[in-house]
Amino acid sequence: MRTRSRRRLAGLPAAAMLFTAVLFAAGCADARRTSQPAGANTGARYSKVLLIVEENEPADRIIGNPDAFYINQLAETYGTATNMNAGYPTRCPSLAAYLIMTSGSTHGICDDDDPRVHRITGDNLFQQVAAAGKEWRGYAESMPANCTATNTKDDVYLVRHAPAPYYVSEAGRCRQWDVPLGSFTAGALHDDVTAGTLPAFSFVTPDACHDMHGAPSCEKDLIIAGDAWLAQWMPKILTSPDYTSGKLVIILTWDEGSETDNHIPTLVISPTTRRISAPDAFTHCSTLRTIEEILDLPLLGCAAQAQSMRPALKLG
Repeated sequence: MRTRSRRRLAGLPAAAMLFTAVLFAAGCADARRTSQPAGANTGARYSKVLLIVEENEPADRIIGNPDAFYINQLAETYGTATNMNAGYPTRCPSLAAYLIMTSGSTHGICDDDDPRVHRITGDNLFQQVAAAGKEWRGYAESMPANCTATNTKDDVYLVRHAPAPYYVSEAGRCRQWDVPLGSFTAGALHDDVTAGTLPAFSFVTPDACHDMHGAPSCEKDLIIAGDAWLAQWMPKILTSPDYTSGKLVIILTWDEGSETDNHIPTLVISPTTRRISAPDAFTHCSTLRTIEEILDLPLLGCAAQAQSMRPALKLG
């Protein structure tokens, strides 16, 4: 059963509200300053993709919502897919979305069981990247150790949101390449972003307190918390060597919407994507196709029939 949280600002302490407001202002100022970083190479061919996946919000709960102030600044500055649908039945929970984005199929799965139950065989995006002589990383916030294949007891790390452990082909590489994300100032993602050593494909998983999913220990307003998390990470990524050299495309999407609406927000951020609202009909199959095209990989499953985001979002 999918978990939905619709707790609002009323439960947020006044001090936290003030902190969030200050953070939003700083974050949005950073977005304006770094929306086209000085020296960014807009003529280079993209060779890296960083995919960030948030949780459980339809588009009309994010786009135009002041609680998602920083996200909306990104949407206005870069590109938004305004007709994006998760592309699978609303009755199915999160895991199906993550499998589509990384293999082009739900594999008939309509539950959130862990990799002990679902051992996915066959080709997948992670395997494709490795077979092409490239590297991938899963950066999962609050994951206690590399390639953790079960949820933490507090449900802040949820393995279904970090899909690499599900794929049998990746059992060996997962132990090396599926890593704890770290903090804003230290750890795997910080170090790779700062050094310009992001791999060809990065799957970034905020924890349940920052992906808008929620857990008992999280802040009450999940949209504000998720927006603030992005407001701290995105300026680092936008000023990173990978981005400013014109190598990196960032896709920010949501796994699903609500029990009745899988129209989800999706942002595409790149040096060549500027103030675009793309009305084309996209799904998570389109997300996979776009990643595979950028990385020169064969199209898997539903990606072969899906519409690419590259033309509409000016990705070359």
